[in-house]
Amino acid sequence: MALTLFDTDEYRPPVWKSYLYQLQQEAPHPRRITCTNEVENRPKYYGREFHGMISREEADQLLSVAEGSYLIRESQRQPGTYTLALRFGSQTRNFRLYYDGKHFVGEKRFESIHDLVTDGLITLYIETKAAEYIAKMTINPIYEHIGYTTLNREPAYQKHMPVLKETHDERDSTGQDGVSEKRVHTFRGPHWCEYCANFMWGLIAQGVKCADCGLNVHKQCSKMVPNDCKPDLKHVKKVYSCDLTTLVKAHITKRPMVVDMCIREIESRGLNSEGLYRVSGFSDLIEDVKMAFDRDGEKADISVNMYEDINIITGALKLYFRDLPIPLITYDAYPKFIESAKILDPDEQLETLHEALKLLPPAHCETLRYLMAHLKRVTLHEKENLMNAENLGIVFGPTLMRSPELDAMAALNDIRYQRLVVELLIKNEDILF
Repeated sequence: MALTLFDTDEYRPPVWKSYLYQLQQEAPHPRRITCTNEVENRPKYYGREFHGMISREEADQLLSVAEGSYLIRESQRQPGTYTLALRFGSQTRNFRLYYDGKHFVGEKRFESIHDLVTDGLITLYIETKAAEYIAKMTINPIYEHIGYTTLNREPAYQKHMPVLKETHDERDSTGQDGVSEKRVHTFRGPHWCEYCANFMWGLIAQGVKCADCGLNVHKQCSKMVPNDCKPDLKHVKKVYSCDLTTLVKAHITKRPMVVDMCIREIESRGLNSEGLYRVSGFSDLIEDVKMAFDRDGEKADISVNMYEDINIITGALKLYFRDLPIPLITYDAYPKFIESAKILDPDEQLETLHEALKLLPPAHCETLRYLMAHLKRVTLHEKENLMNAENLGIVFGPTLMRSPELDAMAALNDIRYQRLVVELLIKNEDILF
């Protein structure tokens, strides 16, 4: 029997906004135009992209082959100075190029010309396509609502217990006169701004990090963040809302520890629980579990002694997947998964689904495999828990997949296919993985 009623938390809109991430994915790729002739006096820190003392007109002709094409030329008017010529928006852009051990045309410094051009194309593309959007990013901040700032709240089970709080000199904890210091930072892997919830674009120096509490924000958003940071949060692991691949690389694990630990706990005491994954746990206690993982990582206590209701643990696992900035089934792979759900021939459907799985990053694919094997075991207890593959598809479809389309109606039309994708993955887990 299919479920017709849905928990309201399954349809909560995602916190993290994907628009700027999608634009970065669409940005032109660098295309080096190499010089076929030997050029005299070529600086040792440039490669075959150096064309010597050619005119702007010659550079323009060489670059007309494609968007993202680039070369370096020596100025005819000022010998000894160099220009990066870059094709963008069907015209050639010229930038004075400098080198002091690293390459730069502005504030950012790069190890290679290729990285400089890649970052430049991303920035040009996003600022051209989304100038108005970027200007309004700070209007509706999530700063007060994200888990980051709520980590300092009391756990729900301690709210009525007397607490003795040690006081600290504010000057000691947050720098001079209590004003936190925010430094330009290069983030490894995709990161989202913890003030406006938008993607922090570029290859390096994508935003700033608070030296006191570790808050990650855009440079322009940093001016809007109140100076109320909590220095003790500097050591928070931020398991939730962290890019999945970045998290597993940081912890040197195959899968996020929250997935492994929650599934172990559920399988040890919850497989026969009626409505498993469909029934919601108490939201404050689910937030407590999230806070425990963010503070204590693999040392978080989610045992029956702490959380007797197994629905709190299932809720925490669903929340982890909902809070991923890039969904478990990624935006890049999403169209192929939806395509597979629309195919009527079973063999062709499975073949397309198998191709879709190959599009996932390794950490996403491994986590999906582990989750589907678990959900398959949940269905083996259907007589007790009343949860078959179809019911689990209804719960997990919108949890694991989000449409890259910004159009709400288009995304809504995909929901039935999202459910079917998860149902197919559960039923064919042994064949597909």
